[in-house]
Amino acid sequence: MAQRPKNVVCLWYNADAEEAANFYVATFPNSRVTAVHRAPGDYTSGKRGDVLVVDFEVLGIPCIGLNAGPAMAHSEAFSFQVMTEDQAETDRYWNAIVGNGGQESACGWCKDKWGVSWQITPRVLMDAITGTDPGAAKRAFEAIMTMSKIDVATIERAVRG
Repeated sequence: MAQRPKNVVCLWYNADAEEAANFYVATFPNSRVTAVHRAPGDYTSGKRGDVLVVDFEVLGIPCIGLNAGPAMAHSEAFSFQVMTEDQAETDRYWNAIVGNGGQESACGWCKDKWGVSWQITPRVLMDAITGTDPGAAKRAFEAIMTMSKIDVATIERAVRG
């Protein structure tokens, strides 16, 4: 058995961690399901033999999906931030998440159908906001405040002034 990483992201699901992991694998490169573990006995939210834990990676980040029932819900306090290189990549990830039962939010944030938050963030935006030109940062920031999905061309225009 392969040694587990010291630090992994644990995501709590009602009963569909495997479905979520398979969606992430189909959506994002450098993602894979590495193991599916079944419950050795009955538990509060399931029966012996049900999928209990799914080991997977999203964009190279080690995660586990825990099927532990409806007691806990995801919140925006945790999100995956995915840096994109252009509008096509931004659209591809955004549309995959929102189009698979997810929902749009503001400023590049969206939720997948399991309630996990994602920031689909074009690199040009983060470069502007964290760069050395305070005017460009302010203009880029003001531009995103009007958006759900980030429009790269609008950010590029805002950076140029």
